[in-house]
Amino acid sequence: MAPKPPRKQSVNMGKGARKRDEDSGTEVGEGADEWAVSKATVRPPDQLDLTDAELKEEFTRILTANNPHAPQNIVRYSFKEGMYKPIGFVNQLAVHFSQVGNLVPKDSDEGRRQHYRDELAAGSQESAKVVFSDAEILEEDEEPKEAEMEAGSQTDIPMAEVAEKVAEEELMSAKQPKERKLTNQFNFSDRASQTLNHPLRDRECQMEPPPRTNFSATANQWEIYDAYIEELKKQEKTKEKEKTKTPVAKKTGKMAMRKLTSMESQSDDITKVSQAAKIVERMVNQNTYDDVAQDFKYYEDAADEYRDQEGTLLPLWKFQNDKAKRLAVTALCWNPKYNDLFAVGHGSYDFMKQSRGMLLLYSLKNPSFPEYIFSSESGIMCLDIHVDHPYLVVVGHYDGNVAIYNLKKPQSQPSFRSSAKSGKHTDPVWQVKWQKDDMDHNLNFFSVSSDGRIVSWTLVKSELVHTDVIKLKVEGSTTEVPEGLQLHTVGCGTAFDFHKEIDYMFLVGTEEGKIYKCSKSYSSQFLDTYDAHNMAVDAVTWNRYHTKVFMSCSSDWTVKIWDHTIKTPMFIYDLNSAVGDVAWAPYSSTVFAAVTTDGKVHVFDLAINKYEAICNQPVVAKKKTKITHLEFNPIYPIIIVGDDRGHITCLKLSPNLRKMPKEKKGQEVQKGPAVEIAKLDRLLNLVREVKTKT
Repeated sequence: MAPKPPRKQSVNMGKGARKRDEDSGTEVGEGADEWAVSKATVRPPDQLDLTDAELKEEFTRILTANNPHAPQNIVRYSFKEGMYKPIGFVNQLAVHFSQVGNLVPKDSDEGRRQHYRDELAAGSQESAKVVFSDAEILEEDEEPKEAEMEAGSQTDIPMAEVAEKVAEEELMSAKQPKERKLTNQFNFSDRASQTLNHPLRDRECQMEPPPRTNFSATANQWEIYDAYIEELKKQEKTKEKEKTKTPVAKKTGKMAMRKLTSMESQSDDITKVSQAAKIVERMVNQNTYDDVAQDFKYYEDAADEYRDQEGTLLPLWKFQNDKAKRLAVTALCWNPKYNDLFAVGHGSYDFMKQSRGMLLLYSLKNPSFPEYIFSSESGIMCLDIHVDHPYLVVVGHYDGNVAIYNLKKPQSQPSFRSSAKSGKHTDPVWQVKWQKDDMDHNLNFFSVSSDGRIVSWTLVKSELVHTDVIKLKVEGSTTEVPEGLQLHTVGCGTAFDFHKEIDYMFLVGTEEGKIYKCSKSYSSQFLDTYDAHNMAVDAVTWNRYHTKVFMSCSSDWTVKIWDHTIKTPMFIYDLNSAVGDVAWAPYSSTVFAAVTTDGKVHVFDLAINKYEAICNQPVVAKKKTKITHLEFNPIYPIIIVGDDRGHITCLKLSPNLRKMPKEKKGQEVQKGPAVEIAKLDRLLNLVREVKTKT
């Protein structure tokens, strides 16, 4: 083919250029070059016309990692402050894509197993290839011998079948390696074990799961608003109540509130764990004193069988507190409802060394620290716990005041207290006793003091009202003054006790050594007078079973047992030292115990030996230590003994000290108050017969 002339080509190019120029809106000559044509910018119709300064202006944009869709006003309830509080930190994380992976690490057990399986599969394929190649070699070698086999054999076997059989035999004969089981703590099994053994578990792990409850709630703004409105109403009510109070009560109330708030702020964290800490402390103490607890629960002295009716006291726990170290034990009393709880009064019997006092309540479950601690400015000389309200403890002080402590209230001050206006005693209060409620169901108790007054105190509308029941006067000690007046010598009361059945009758012991039988109805005259001791009467107590029998002890070294219908004592025991306290046993009418200032405890059983104690045992470590008080537990065979160094020792009675009636053949053992009364009556009748003969 002949080439086209160049002129025609240039003409065509000129046309195209002209066409492009027409599109761009410019007219160019026919012979003009394309590169020389100026290019015009194409603008959209809505573009703004900006100046150079506006074009050069920079607009900076800062990108943050905050999530624009995250909420910024979340409010949650704070239990510590009791109000709703906004939360400053919000989670800004936004997840756009997540996928659960299925990769297995090479070093793990599963990775090793998979790698082992892959190697086995690859090895089996290679062995199959080797077998098939051997079959092909056999076919090539046997081709020249086909004629001989056809001549010598009557049957024809194809070579393909022979190769297949050889391959199968080789595969069967090849020993495939077995998969070795990897042993670990989960699938390990010993070769000798034949049965599935359950794993041993500790006893501590076998427990019931704690109860669980699902709680869900939503709080909107209206509920929060209502809660704040209710709180404001409560505050307004308290303000109105404060306005109605007197200015003095306002000041005391404000001071108390300040103290409470300061204490709450300090002990906010402690109070939350106080109950748990107390339980843990008891558990630790039970582990520490486990041998003592075992002795208390199970130990019985086997040597009593060879002691010829004599017994012993086994020391158990010892109670002491650092704050009451130099204070003597002046009173002991078991709680009538909680048999492991007892109250201890601390004070001083030394007139020259009077200081503060303390009321402590200990539990046998925690011998290292008291359950309740109350301190007072004056020494506590006596106390008693109410039978029906075991949380009320009445105490008598050395300065003549009486006070009632409420164990339910955490305050260290007494709930009720006498004063000079309300008729307090002018001398130390030596004994207090709760009585039955009066006709209006008001709480009532009696007190006796060295000022010679026996006062009945009644709790009326949260204040103590006193009534003088009787004034003790020494008979035959009136002195006449020249003006014609008669002065009576006042008897100083030291101890008293109310009859268990006859409600109005009670006994009073005095410093002069006399015992007066009195009645609540007669304030000017005694029912009877007993010339009991040569020194002050330290304790007087009625028998728990026999209505006629009472016992007294004194600093003149004697313990005497009386029949209140007879003016002379039935039994007299000389203990060679001043007797501080005596107590009847709760389980027998003939058993009683006494403590002396030489540090000994004497236990008597009149049914076994009428003449001397069946147990004389020193129970304090130091010789100078004096025992002041003792008390029998109403349920357990133990006694508590207090000394003048502030220590309380718990002792267990051996079997000989608490013998019960023996069974006779063919007869059941009779038990109960009637048996105990008859047992003591037999002894008293013997003494009465002797006295009538003489």
